[in-house]
Amino acid sequence: MTESMSRRPQVGYWHLWTDAEGITHQTRCQLTSFEVARIGAAAPQWNNRQPTLPCTVVFTEQPVGWVGDWHENPAPQWIIVLSGRWWIESMDGTRIEQGPGEFSLGEDQGSILMQGRKGHRSGTIGSEPARLMTVQLHTAPTRAPCHVR
Repeated sequence: MTESMSRRPQVGYWHLWTDAEGITHQTRCQLTSFEVARIGAAAPQWNNRQPTLPCTVVFTEQPVGWVGDWHENPAPQWIIVLSGRWWIESMDGTRIEQGPGEFSLGEDQGSILMQGRKGHRSGTIGSEPARLMTVQLHTAPTRAPCHVR
């Protein structure tokens, strides 16, 4: 095994989640459950296989200056930034920014309306649209941070 294959990778992501009181938060998490495996005849690589679930893939383009006021994600979903930059703000006031190659798990369903806030708000940053790929999972949300390993 090469030196680069001797150390299990960790890949960071942001998790937007709802606590038991219905307030949304963002927590920095790590994908850590990588295993060495082959895919077909390819050389061994690190894989972090997620549960097999029905899902819907949606590509979006948010124009320059776009703001999505307070709302919940339509389903638990992985959100991957393809190009451009965007920001996400949770009800607790945490605001993160992401660019190409960064991703998050949007799981803010079941939040409550509090002081005009529910779920999250988001928007584009800079002079180009934000292009995103979402993988909407057909499953119930989990009310705990960093449950995906």
